[in-house]
Amino acid sequence: MTPTQNQRQGAWAEQRALALLRSRGWSLLDQNWRCRYGELDLLLRKEPARLLLVEVKARRRCGPDGWGVAALDRSKRRRLRLTWQCWLAEHPQWHRCSVELVLALVPLPPAGGPVRWHRWS
Repeated sequence: MTPTQNQRQGAWAEQRALALLRSRGWSLLDQNWRCRYGELDLLLRKEPARLLLVEVKARRRCGPDGWGVAALDRSKRRRLRLTWQCWLAEHPQWHRCSVELVLALVPLPPAGGPVRWHRWS
């Protein structure tokens, strides 16, 4: 099956965010992990015992959702939490690590500019 333009853009945005995080010392644990509740875009680790769960949003321009910030609403955060719990059930060795949720807002060409990062508690 041929990927759609949105899928290609999403994959490009994930790779851009991943490259930036790797340059900052993070290592990829999982990418596009799915269960019945949803998907984890990127899951990275850094010593000592830190995990970073990254939700990636790619936009060509700043629209009503503020480059994608509004897409991480209460419902989406709930699904991410359930998806995270499923991932932990399959990977119990990571249960004691601290985890942080970060939203990576990646501007797509022709929009320029840096990736914007938003932390969620």
